[in-house]
Amino acid sequence: MSAAEVKNLPQNLPSGASDMAHIVLTFDNNKLASALYGQFDENLARLEQKLGVDIRSRGNQLTIKGSASAAEQARRALDNLYGILQKGADIGQSDVDGAVRMAIAADDQLTLPTLERKGKVSAAQISTRKKTIYARSLNQDAYMRALERSELVFGIGPAGTGKTFLAVAHATMLLERGMVERIVLSRPAVEAGERLGFLPGDMKEKVDPYLRPLYDALYEMMPADKVERAIAAEVIEIAPLAFMRGRTLAHSAVILDEAQNTTPMQMKMFLTRLGENSRMIVTGDPTQIDLPQNTKSGLVEALRILDGVTGMVTVRFNEGDVVRHPLVAEIVKAYDRDGKLARGLGAEG
Repeated sequence: MSAAEVKNLPQNLPSGASDMAHIVLTFDNNKLASALYGQFDENLARLEQKLGVDIRSRGNQLTIKGSASAAEQARRALDNLYGILQKGADIGQSDVDGAVRMAIAADDQLTLPTLERKGKVSAAQISTRKKTIYARSLNQDAYMRALERSELVFGIGPAGTGKTFLAVAHATMLLERGMVERIVLSRPAVEAGERLGFLPGDMKEKVDPYLRPLYDALYEMMPADKVERAIAAEVIEIAPLAFMRGRTLAHSAVILDEAQNTTPMQMKMFLTRLGENSRMIVTGDPTQIDLPQNTKSGLVEALRILDGVTGMVTVRFNEGDVVRHPLVAEIVKAYDRDGKLARGLGAEG
């Protein structure tokens, strides 16, 4: 049996209201239905707010009223969320927001690399022993599918879109399944020049502040004690980009974060570290380059030079993919508008 039984009821609607729909969902598990609705039906209220529909609950049955398209989007979102609950995971407001994004995009959803149309919402997922992560936007879905299928993936876009988090999750999954022997995580430290000698402390103390986001993502995927043991055993290596020179990284999941702050030579050096049976993921935001003035970004150059190279996939995120606090998406939009005005493109540029 599917997550819900759907009944489209006779309308008897007045003239001009033929685009309205009335959908009834009946769930087969009362406990999961309660979790789906949320405390005081807060998840249903969020769906109503996001999609402009009216949702009424009665036991394990929901009634959705609204425009035909919005009601169908609500049905898709609820079906998606119920499926997550059936797999034993919990859902929160961010999951509801993600389900709404996926439901709205369902008609146009593409999968890589065949770009085939998908008729039903089926969000990509990454499963580690600690948690399962589901795509919360169309571009996250494309990114996660690209990570499954391609040996070199570029994730490009603003902060808060999940580029680094999903890359680390995928690398963790590959390690746990024995598909790679180690994880290598890297970032340019202290902008692109990596002037570590001017900082106090030993090498670990110098670089750790710049690599902290990678540690944070790892702790989300694995218990802290396992992360520490893996680092001690060098199964997980977290190092600044300068440490990659002269190495060949075989049987590894390799991630370069904040790649916009590499120089072209550094980027070329990193990309040519790719060894046998390895996966490489490069993430960055070309709008946040901290390089000295008149210094080209290695990320921007690589995207230009490697365009069309077989085996490489680039997924571009935008403010609509921001999965942090809703204000983050608005902040990204505001800065983007200001940047366009500063470049003389105007509000419509």
